[in-house]
Amino acid sequence: MKKFFALMLVLLLAMCLMVGCGEKEQEVDENAEWAPTSPVTVIVAYKAGSGTDNTARVLTTYAEKYVGQSLVIENLEGGSGSIGWTALVNAEADGYTIGFVNLPTYFSNIAQGGVDYTAESIVPICNHVNETSVILVAADSPFNTLEELVTYAQANPGVLKASTNGNQASNHIGAQLFASTAGFEYTAIPYGGTADQLLALRQGEVDFSSAKFADFASFTSEVKVLGVMATERMADHPEIPTLGELGYYDQWYGSARCIVAPAGTPQNVIDFYEAAFKAAMEDADYLAAATTASVTTDYMDAEALAGLLAAQNTFAMETVTALFPAE
Repeated sequence: MKKFFALMLVLLLAMCLMVGCGEKEQEVDENAEWAPTSPVTVIVAYKAGSGTDNTARVLTTYAEKYVGQSLVIENLEGGSGSIGWTALVNAEADGYTIGFVNLPTYFSNIAQGGVDYTAESIVPICNHVNETSVILVAADSPFNTLEELVTYAQANPGVLKASTNGNQASNHIGAQLFASTAGFEYTAIPYGGTADQLLALRQGEVDFSSAKFADFASFTSEVKVLGVMATERMADHPEIPTLGELGYYDQWYGSARCIVAPAGTPQNVIDFYEAAFKAAMEDADYLAAATTASVTTDYMDAEALAGLLAAQNTFAMETVTALFPAE
């Protein structure tokens, strides 16, 4: 019996040592270099064919060779992005689910309330694009200039309709900045995302929209761009006036699309993706494809993106809230 208890004690001590060693190995693993060993899910909070989806697919196509695994885009549309972003922040923080976040919409959703995520629910990896907003109409619209549109809108308050990508989402904010500084009222019609918003414009359901060039790169002949929301004319489109030179909104406004991970994702995972996407955005083949698709690449590392996220949070809580006082 004594030998039996002695044997059991030895086995128990051996198990304790094994557990201790296992914990030490796990701690070392968390601080070691990391790379995925199976496909990675990339959440896009808008439908396939949308501007966000198109730019994401251009990047992921060329990023796979730097990640070393397939990057599988999962489109989770609805709620002005909130459905996809809720799934993103609730995913395992293990490096196998990352996603694209649209700014300022991510934060304007928070400012409105009714979402289950916060500014602290995500951690930055890198920025992908930074796009200037424009005001556009359908190709067959009777309006050929912003002045014509504004003159009609001022004489007919609330008659003109603008399609948006969601209530207080990025393109709704763009339309509101334009209308509030031009002194006219309009009716905003929210759609499920930019793809549906611009389809409504082209089908004549609405009179104007705010969007970005990449959003309509595949059907530029079907729309007319009347103005850009920048402090100076764009080098690629010098013929298009800024809103400011016509006496309307005179600051830059647009959207950023960045890559983030769920809060709690280990730093070595963030470091891996930051480096992989940086390499992809410097890849000559990617840059050629991005130019063709009107993707305005604007890489920022995780630290710089953290600053942009903070600034966009402030913009949403202060400026956007003031734009929609009755909502």
